[in-house]
Amino acid sequence: MCPGPAITDATTEIADVARLSVVTESITRTTLADIALAHAKTIGRIETRRIRMPAGVAGGLHVHNCPVVGCIVEGSVAYQVEGDGVVVLVPGDVFYEAEGARIARFDALDDDVTFVAHFLLSVGQQPELDVPAG
Repeated sequence: MCPGPAITDATTEIADVARLSVVTESITRTTLADIALAHAKTIGRIETRRIRMPAGVAGGLHVHNCPVVGCIVEGSVAYQVEGDGVVVLVPGDVFYEAEGARIARFDALDDDVTFVAHFLLSVGQQPELDVPAG
């Protein structure tokens, strides 16, 4: 028996395109953050961590050696870059900690907090956290 006519392949291809069109139309894409880095940096890798903090824990003043972009998954935090006002972040909110920025507060509020943080690292760089005195 001979294989089916070429039209079968074209019909399958058209059906696949139609199915893909329906799938992509049902997907919603929302930009949560569009962050311009203060200083250009060659990114060699991105390390992603899931971090958990018990309710009431104050992260305190800290500084990262690389840009950090994160998203709150559960709970809420009081977030403050030194010199700016306090912002309460809730699930779905994105935060950005610039390399070298003094983060005055990243404090878990009434519930345990889970967030995902992406550390933008140069080749060979390891993420470091400095806790300066007041």
